[in-house]
Amino acid sequence: MTFLRNIVLYIVMLGVIVTLHELGHLLAAKAFGVYCKEFSFGFGPKLLSKKGKETEYCLRAIPLGGFVAMAGDTDNSLETKVDMPDLPEERTLTGIARWKRVIIMMAGIMMNILLAIFIYSMMILSTGAYAESTKPAIVEVLPDSPALKAGLKAGDIITKAGFENGLSIAPDTYVELITFLDTYDGNGPWIITVDRNSEKISFDIYPEYKEENQRYMIGISFSNQAVKVVDVNIFNCWKYGFKYSMFILKMTFSSLMTLFQGKNLNQVSGPIGIYSTVSQSVELGFEYYLQLIAMISINVGVINAFPLPIFDGGRVFLLLIELIIGRPLSEKAQNIIMSASMVLLLMLFALVMYNDISKIILGG
Repeated sequence: MTFLRNIVLYIVMLGVIVTLHELGHLLAAKAFGVYCKEFSFGFGPKLLSKKGKETEYCLRAIPLGGFVAMAGDTDNSLETKVDMPDLPEERTLTGIARWKRVIIMMAGIMMNILLAIFIYSMMILSTGAYAESTKPAIVEVLPDSPALKAGLKAGDIITKAGFENGLSIAPDTYVELITFLDTYDGNGPWIITVDRNSEKISFDIYPEYKEENQRYMIGISFSNQAVKVVDVNIFNCWKYGFKYSMFILKMTFSSLMTLFQGKNLNQVSGPIGIYSTVSQSVELGFEYYLQLIAMISINVGVINAFPLPIFDGGRVFLLLIELIIGRPLSEKAQNIIMSASMVLLLMLFALVMYNDISKIILGG
């Protein structure tokens, strides 16, 4: 029963994230009059379908994605291709203004971000409070501490923090800094950059694990007023949900950047790894499951923003090229770029499947 429950929750999570992403594309396309033949959750054979006024809404067998089949879309896959030669040009994706096409392409990403903002806002509202914080300015450096030995001083403002594995963040607040530092895996130094009298100075500091605090520390303290708990209601929860979502977005982007540097590749997870994470979150409670949905939704949004033509960001990138050269790329050029992107995507898929299976074999 536990396995069945986890499978259902896994599919529900994917369903919510993918459906809202594709719904963003659909709503934007319909708003600009683009003909949409099909709106589908999943790939492969159809399981269920319902014909609307002009769009067919489908549930397909493989619940690992989805699509909107729009007239004039340059994606020539069998499932998304719309071949309607008698359709007016202004009802095709290529027949509308480029700025409208950019909005259609980016609408899915925006829906993913909005989903995360909604979830985080509701979770913050349920607690009735939110911890606001000031910029991470050091008030005191403790005697005989790693920070003092490295050269940190009271008055320094931390502008960047990073680890040896390439992860880093430019914290806007004390809470962002502490949340990031709590992800430290115990390897290598903390790379801390401070603003000291308008001069940027960097330090490599090896933290010490404090049993009484159950965390790694370098011996700095901040103002007692660094964190202020504010009351939350239905009107202001959206503000704090947005703030927290932007922090998670920043962390996600930083993590993905390390992958392009060839670091932390063994941390990439695919469908199996995500299922395992879903199972763990469910055991911890429904709140953690909701947090996971919000976090993965942001991840989907960020990944889709990357300038590979297989992603929404790549489609926008091609539109920018069109604007620069004053004409669309040739069909041959588009096919070459799309094929190269697909090869990269398949390589990434092979990597994540290898990582997922390795973790199962090695016991995590």
